[in-house]
Amino acid sequence: VGEDARSGRFVVIDHGAGVRTTYCHLSAIHVARGETVASGAIFAASGNTGRSTGPHLHYGLRVAGEPID
Repeated sequence: VGEDARSGRFVVIDHGAGVRTTYCHLSAIHVARGETVASGAIFAASGNTGRSTGPHLHYGLRVAGEPID
């Protein structure tokens, strides 16, 4: 859970086994840093924060630290 000028408000979820997902430009975050997120839980709302041209969700997937297209 964090915020910066480029990504705006963001959440990174560590799924274990080297898998991490990132959700950026969020308008609201409903979890705290270090909190466990259950499958299907609503943990944030997409938005227009950071360097963004309009409301959307920027989603990223990394496996073993490498971005997956």
